[in-house]
This record gives sequence, C-alpha cells and structure tokens, in this order.
Amino acid sequence: MPSSQIDIRHRYEPDQEIGIIDAVQDSLIAAFKIPPGDKHVRLVVHEPHRFAVPPRLDHPERYMLVTIDCFSGRSTNAKRCLYREVVTRLAPFGIPADHITVLLRESASENWGIRGGQAACDIDLGFTVAV
Repeated sequence: MPSSQIDIRHRYEPDQEIGIIDAVQDSLIAAFKIPPGDKHVRLVVHEPHRFAVPPRLDHPERYMLVTIDCFSGRSTNAKRCLYREVVTRLAPFGIPADHITVLLRESASENWGIRGGQAACDIDLGFTVAV
C-alpha cells in the first residue's frame, strides 16, 4: 500500500491531473504488483517560485517529483521497473523523461498504522511485498 505524492509546478486541466495520478498508480500496479484498488496518490501543485528545480532543464515548468513511501522488501529489479514505468506512463502528458525524479522511501511495515490503527505487519495486506 504505497503512499505517493506528485509535486508539480504547472497547472494541468482536471482530466490531465487525474491522468497523471492514474499513471503513477498504474506504474505501482505494474512494477510492485499492488491491488488496483489500493490507491493512495496525492498531486500537489506548487507556485513555480516555491519549487526550485535544476537550471539545466529545457522545460522547468514540466519538472515533476514523484515521492513514493512504501514497505521495504521490493527487489532492485522491481524498483528499476517502477522508475521506467513512471517515466513511460507520464510521457503522454508532455513530461520529458529527464524532468522526472522518482524518490522511493522504504520503511518497515511495523512503522505503518493502517486499517483502524493496526500495525501493517500484523495484518494480511492482500498482496506480497517481495516482488
């Protein structure tokens, strides 16, 4: 049950924002094999002067930071697959591949309180983390 945040510095139309959220979610489904209904994705639009980006970018307004908090235990190959999936699925929105940063933060399942205040390590998640 990853929890994701997409930080951007450009406003999109609502249907495009939904598409961007779905692209990140679909990347997690493909790479981490999470259930489709396990969706925890936020999109945050920043004013450009409040979100500094590398000066080398050709289209700084298109920069995107995708931060994913998840349980530890995924393989390096699953993580590589996730990064490729995110870049590929965001391309149709005009976001250059080199304008996307994916930050993956892992923590042990006992550090997540979910489903009514239970430690995630104490419940059946409905999917395996070891992919």
